[in-house]
Amino acid sequence: MTRLQNSRVLITGGAGGIGQALAVEFAAADCEVILADISPQELSRARARLSTQGVAAETLTLDVTSATAVESAHREVHARWGPIQVLVNNAGIVHGGPFLDVPIERHLATYRVNVEGVVLMTHAFLPDLLVADRGHLVNIASASGYIGLPFGSTYASSKWAVLGFSESIRQELQEQGHEHVGVTTVCPSYVDTGMFEGVKPPLLTRFLTPETLAEKVVDALRSNQSLVLEPWLVKMTPILAHALPGKLSDRLSQLFGAHRSMAHWTGHRPQGSDASEAALEEE
Repeated sequence: MTRLQNSRVLITGGAGGIGQALAVEFAAADCEVILADISPQELSRARARLSTQGVAAETLTLDVTSATAVESAHREVHARWGPIQVLVNNAGIVHGGPFLDVPIERHLATYRVNVEGVVLMTHAFLPDLLVADRGHLVNIASASGYIGLPFGSTYASSKWAVLGFSESIRQELQEQGHEHVGVTTVCPSYVDTGMFEGVKPPLLTRFLTPETLAEKVVDALRSNQSLVLEPWLVKMTPILAHALPGKLSDRLSQLFGAHRSMAHWTGHRPQGSDASEAALEEE
């Protein structure tokens, strides 16, 4: 995207974690920031926290899994602030544990938020980016989009889907001649947002801070990078996962501890067990 100044940025899952850190970075780049999240209470608290940092952010209550709500949000954004130039699909949830021990509704909720939410938001707001002088789509995926993740099977597979969707849209926009619209896919290892309590990061790595990742993302937009891979081990993951024989790749993953990194996941504890409450656990 190269020039961010005066861009209007919409960030889903914006009430905390990566979303809030991104709000600070975009505001520092002279962008107008709109935070969207399913919880109005959390949005209010996020707005207050940002205000103490000198960041003025608008807020929008939104369930990204509802097509009706997303279309309504698109109309509201246009009515209140105007078209956006940057869309950040950050909302996401995770449910860890042995596959059969996790209730099926939690598996399905993971796909609804992490995959369907990204597709719904992109379908609704991509036209804004196409008609802008410059535009950018940012999808928060994961390092687990490149590898298997035992005890986090639906989370990892949802991020595989995000990675494939992002790369397909990026190439499609190029084929259609929309070179003024960039697409950046963000694939971090574990980020210290509270979503991954109980997780042990792979050997020789540690939890990323949301602030560090947010800085990398905004820098990537300035330089039109299509991928953000953090930390150093993740930069090697595509090669280790796909260029090596399967057994060797598995063995390296085991040696680094990635295979059992989610074995003791606890994460945020939702107040109830249904999908709507689980969806409060956003990146």
